[in-house]
Amino acid sequence: MTEAPKYTTQLQAGLGLVPETSKLLAAWEPGMSGQDLFKFALASGDFPAVTARRLQNVVTEAFRSRYLTDGGAPAKLLKSISKILSRDDFRSLCFLFTCRANPILADFVLQVYWPRYAAGGASVSKADSLQFVSSAVSDGRTTRPWSETTVTRVASYLLGACVDFGLLGVMKAGARPIVTFRITPNVASILAHDLHFRGVGDNALMQNPDWGLFGLEADDVLGELKRLSLRGELIVQSAGGVTQVSWKYKSMEELADGIAKG
Repeated sequence: MTEAPKYTTQLQAGLGLVPETSKLLAAWEPGMSGQDLFKFALASGDFPAVTARRLQNVVTEAFRSRYLTDGGAPAKLLKSISKILSRDDFRSLCFLFTCRANPILADFVLQVYWPRYAAGGASVSKADSLQFVSSAVSDGRTTRPWSETTVTRVASYLLGACVDFGLLGVMKAGARPIVTFRITPNVASILAHDLHFRGVGDNALMQNPDWGLFGLEADDVLGELKRLSLRGELIVQSAGGVTQVSWKYKSMEELADGIAKG
């Protein structure tokens, strides 16, 4: 069994960074490294209110880990479709890639946010976040033992990231209200195709934990795929617990063109 990835404090380099991500994607070109992008962004003057040190942290510690993995595949995807997506769809995809790069955020959403939502809870508190991080440290999930100060800071980062990505609202009486957060057809399509092109089989795709970030279980995923079939993007056949998908598009570029044409 593969050991679960260790938690880091990398969220401190930036929480959601959605506006910054949009600007950096506009500047980034395939083949650019994180350091190349930093130098270009610094010289561009598009970040006048950000110090050089802060910009370097944002690019090399946050943007690079989220979007320049797998040969820059996430950045290529977002750059190719950012102009045709709504702001909320773009933010949801930023959320997806940030969770992939930061397992502590993904697990917080899966283990705290969605269970609280499913139980009819109205909010997630600072105490909830502190308990989650403290338990992670006790369970040896962090790269090294964290001090109380670090635990407090990371707990705050988790709540802040959830606010930036539209899962939680403004703090009230020590807690942040849960905001309605739903996957849209475009995001469902992009996620399904992304998993498919990464070599995930049709049945395994249904069980992939990425769907859980949007509160979906396998049956919900099947429903999303069936809705996508009505848009003509794929064909779904499901019987006896076995699902087969015929994929219309052969690349993310083709998918982006299809979404753009509606």
